[in-house]
Amino acid sequence: MRKKGLILELLGFVLLELFCIGLGETYYHNWNITETSYTRLCSTKKILTVNGQFPGPALHVHRGDRVFINVVNHGTYNITLHWHGVKQRRNPWSDGPAYITQCPIQAGSSFRYEINFPIEEGTVWWHAHSDWSRATVHGPIFVLPKLGTSYPFPKPYSEVPIIIGSWYKGDIMKIIEEALLYGGEPNASDAHTINGQPGYLSPCSKAGTFKMPVKKGKTYLLRIINAVMNEEMFFAIANHSLTVVGSDGSYVKPITTKYIMITPGQTMDCLLKADQSLSHYFMASRAYVSGHVGYDNSTTTAIVQYSGSYTPPSSPSFPTLPEITDTDSATIYTKRLRSLASKEHPVDVPKSFDTRIYTTISVNTLPCVNSSCDGPNGNRLSASMNNISFGDPSIDILLAYYKKIKGVYGTDFPNEPPYYFNFTSDDLSINNSTTLVGTKVKVLNFNSTVEVVFQGTNLVSGENHPLHLHGFSFYWVGWGFGNFNKTTDPKGYNLVDPPEINTVPVPVNGWAAIRFRADNPGVWFMHCHLDRHASWGMETVFIVKNGKSRLTSMRRKPKYMPPC
Repeated sequence: MRKKGLILELLGFVLLELFCIGLGETYYHNWNITETSYTRLCSTKKILTVNGQFPGPALHVHRGDRVFINVVNHGTYNITLHWHGVKQRRNPWSDGPAYITQCPIQAGSSFRYEINFPIEEGTVWWHAHSDWSRATVHGPIFVLPKLGTSYPFPKPYSEVPIIIGSWYKGDIMKIIEEALLYGGEPNASDAHTINGQPGYLSPCSKAGTFKMPVKKGKTYLLRIINAVMNEEMFFAIANHSLTVVGSDGSYVKPITTKYIMITPGQTMDCLLKADQSLSHYFMASRAYVSGHVGYDNSTTTAIVQYSGSYTPPSSPSFPTLPEITDTDSATIYTKRLRSLASKEHPVDVPKSFDTRIYTTISVNTLPCVNSSCDGPNGNRLSASMNNISFGDPSIDILLAYYKKIKGVYGTDFPNEPPYYFNFTSDDLSINNSTTLVGTKVKVLNFNSTVEVVFQGTNLVSGENHPLHLHGFSFYWVGWGFGNFNKTTDPKGYNLVDPPEINTVPVPVNGWAAIRFRADNPGVWFMHCHLDRHASWGMETVFIVKNGKSRLTSMRRKPKYMPPC
């Protein structure tokens, strides 16, 4: 009887493991990282690509599927890949951020990623997660409903990826290397792009403008991804409305709007009804800029092109986009997002929390010898969370945690700022902006409930900050301008149908509160998705402890991980 019981218990573990993986199909891909020549803005240069494509190849999966991707690095730079918005349940080994969950794939080497989709549904994406190589190494992931189920809206006629990106005339890796060396702002990109093309308005770009053919009366699902390096973006289509039905791999209550505001890292699923007169119409995107910083002021365009017999216009109609500094329009849009919260797509918002982390997110400075750097007052630009600028270790934190290697990181990331002041005052002195450098992480108990309040500051320059958490989706329960009040502000939280997302836009000189359950054991990165801020250290790491059973514990280390 004891033997029979053990067999049944083991069978139960196997079935539960299969359920967690998803019981879907398994796919295998080979991706080659290569340098490929591309011509944009009247000049040709080599860029890093996957299989020669920019943007990179799209993954099409159903909820419940599993994908293995063998990545071979034929380039000259080390690289990793991250599956943005994929929880990677119990499998941080394939999450991808360099020196967090793995050391980079060195030139001439390879690594096989395993990506599971047991609970994701909607649009997520993949991108490089080492240095600034994600500028050209990125692509969409279509996670279709599980076989036998359907969308919570009428099935669209077609689905089209719309990837908003950045194009630099110079060598992107040298741009960030030089900025970090001298301590100043990196150069802004020279053009924004839609599906790799700057579009109609940019030099030498009219012929290559991305064109989206449509049939009158049909509805299309636009899977919009902001892969831009350092700007939030407004997006609109002339004479057409968009119906937003999803964000960050989750469904939302439908929102009809003339424009969207989408931050780096975010995705938006939007229905487009081709209901206008037969003609050509511009879709366009340009930056939303909330701080006093350099930015790419270009407007990228693509064309919605109706099929049929008609004379095309000499120039397509152009949409009305909010002004670049229009914080009101950015706020009006984002505050409308709500989870679908249906029977088929329920929410499970923690009504209380075991741990609250109140963290400032700041642009800071570090002193330079003889004030010799290019940042404010001759200092070096930096960035921080709770006045700690994250420093990359020499080996990855996941390996150090797994093998209990001491001295790689500290576990004393603070729950509160080291000192309090009026974080959003217009009169903050640049002399108070110095931060500390350290590799600090926060350890969470398995299945504990967590609230994180991100507090923007006006040190050096206040900005809208998109904060991304790996390994989880979380509920965006509250936000506001000014300083967070822990007594009064939680009374206004939305604990009924807050959006379930993985990248939260923290408003300029304001705050945002998120909640999640720490039910995914492993090592998980949290960082600003403005790449210059991440490069300066606006980052930290959550380590979620194992649960009490094998299936609530992190999976074992694969036999091969890239060496440091």
